[in-house]
Amino acid sequence: MKLKSVSAPFAGLALVLFGFSGSADAFTSTATSTFQVKIKITDSCIFSTGAAADLDFGTTGVIASNLDQTSTIMVQCTNALPYEIGLNGGSVAGNIAARQMKSVAGGLVNYSLYYDSGRTKNWGDTTLVDRLAATGTGAAVTHTVYGRVPSQTTPAAGNYADTVTVTVYY
Repeated sequence: MKLKSVSAPFAGLALVLFGFSGSADAFTSTATSTFQVKIKITDSCIFSTGAAADLDFGTTGVIASNLDQTSTIMVQCTNALPYEIGLNGGSVAGNIAARQMKSVAGGLVNYSLYYDSGRTKNWGDTTLVDRLAATGTGAAVTHTVYGRVPSQTTPAAGNYADTVTVTVYY
């Protein structure tokens, strides 16, 4: 029996596998350089999507007991940035200590806003007094507004509203 030589057909394969094919990968020298990738982050805060949700006390008849509801304010501030959130006295009374909602007919409903779940810390707009203080995390943070309509003499039926302005100080 005669053996045939099989080494000749694999000679070209060896050249390709070991990089001797004469292709562009056969460079013998290199030169390198570097560049920086940069960004400058400045202290800032923004209201996130759905920044401030309406505070809706729903529908009621006689206001014989406290009506409590909550809302949220979404703020996103630079990581480690101290900030405060202030709520003004509203468009009706303009008074943080005596907020009121008003109907078209002129009736008034008293209410209060707080930044604690026990509803003991009135939420206003005076630094170091009644603003909510926080520190940015770099991510959107949800802050809860705790609202209360206290029992009171019930005004005439109608729709009552007030507009509160939220300000972030940083």
